[in-house]
Amino acid sequence: MENPSKTKIQKLVPLHMEKKIQSALISVFYKDGLEPLARTLHQQNITIYSTGGTQKFLEDLGIPCVAVESVTGYPSILGGRVKTLHPSVFGGILGRRYEAQDLKEMEEFKIPAIDLVIVDLYPFEETLRTTTEEKAIIEKIDIGGPSMIRAAAKNFRDLTVLAAKDDYAVLNKILIDQAGSTSLDQRKAFAAKAFEVVMHYDIAISNYFNPATSKTLRYGENPHQVATFYGDLDSWFTQLNGKELSYNNLVDVDAAIALIQDLPATSFAIIKHTNVCGVAQRATVFESWEAALAGDPESAFGGVLVTNGTIDVPTAEAIQELFFEVLIAPSYEAAALSILTTKKNRILLETKPGVHLHPIQKKSILNGSLEQGLDTGNYTNWEEVGARPCTENEKADLVFGNIICKHLKSNAIALIKNKQLVGKGCGQTSRIDALRQAIEKAKQFNFDLKGASLASDAFFPFDDCVKIAQEAGIEAFIQPGGSVRDKDSIAYCQANGLAMVMTGLRHFKH
Repeated sequence: MENPSKTKIQKLVPLHMEKKIQSALISVFYKDGLEPLARTLHQQNITIYSTGGTQKFLEDLGIPCVAVESVTGYPSILGGRVKTLHPSVFGGILGRRYEAQDLKEMEEFKIPAIDLVIVDLYPFEETLRTTTEEKAIIEKIDIGGPSMIRAAAKNFRDLTVLAAKDDYAVLNKILIDQAGSTSLDQRKAFAAKAFEVVMHYDIAISNYFNPATSKTLRYGENPHQVATFYGDLDSWFTQLNGKELSYNNLVDVDAAIALIQDLPATSFAIIKHTNVCGVAQRATVFESWEAALAGDPESAFGGVLVTNGTIDVPTAEAIQELFFEVLIAPSYEAAALSILTTKKNRILLETKPGVHLHPIQKKSILNGSLEQGLDTGNYTNWEEVGARPCTENEKADLVFGNIICKHLKSNAIALIKNKQLVGKGCGQTSRIDALRQAIEKAKQFNFDLKGASLASDAFFPFDDCVKIAQEAGIEAFIQPGGSVRDKDSIAYCQANGLAMVMTGLRHFKH
């Protein structure tokens, strides 16, 4: 194979055209899954530059390579710490094919143009999980890898970059389907993922050096927001699988923990954007999961799952079919864990015993902050003011529903039947809208509301909500009371044979 460092640099390339790959730099720690892509590159006569173990791997497959050291003029030095950190490598990556001066300099200094960079990173996080020896950990801080990835991603107009082995098959198909070319949109998408990989890696390293003070997060509520977590997650959870928890993950995990600590065993809940979208209490974790999911299978997609029971194999097999961000449980059966860890980004948290939420909630506002105590407890009083006493089933549902309503954004309504959330309305500007939303949700998933119970996070200032609810089949209500017009809703319940409980404890969540 001719050494491309001796060949002429291609002519100026327009900015937005498809780019045919003529050369690739491959240097990876993990080789699994690389062979099909490497063979495609070889079949398409793409020059491959490589280093060390990757070069040997490719040559053992019968795929010829150009040693990077033949380009740099330097061998791997300092125990492998310096291999690719050289202008001849980075010039080939960063050189802009649409800038005449860049091309002139690349030709002057005999810098070969590189069109594809396939690089992964030393296993820093894996090393952290297997040893506490500082020397071993430090040597797994990759320098050249992130540098090459960032350089290639920066120059996405001319280069394709792969920083994750999950994308080997994706690129292989593109090269086969597009005769060795990539589009600008494809290169940009690969670049975006590459920056994410490097960011995750840097965060892990930052957290290693700052274990007790703060944790830099990937981003805040949105990608353009910087975010930091101040606390010690390791005292709360053992992370068994998955990527770094994001800002939004943490907010939802906080909501999930607050809810599950209020629920009786054995319960399962699904959280979406800090609101409960499904929850149920049943005899087993599996039955609780099924009932929780049935409450709103649509909203459950991408949610945070939490239970106060052990995740067993039937439950793992069932939830395996759902895309979710985080699963939280006090324990996992080994076989169940094997099922759930087949997807590497899925976050699995095992709660440690005896953890409790901070007693003070803080929120920055204007040029200061607000503090308040936790909203603890379920009800202060149990005053039955309707036409009749609650049945035992109604009482159980009302107690359960009042807890659920506490964990929904106001205005909030929770509809409960047989300790299952069958409809909810939350975050509405009127209580009637919240109720209508809850009823429509129940209808959407074919729940019969006859005999269901309703929990409201605040009082009914008029009798309109109880009228609408009764028309839908609801026969029992729980609310804090405290309105000057409590008598209106009480009178309606008394006139229509409905049960109503006043708790004296409001759970409004702004």
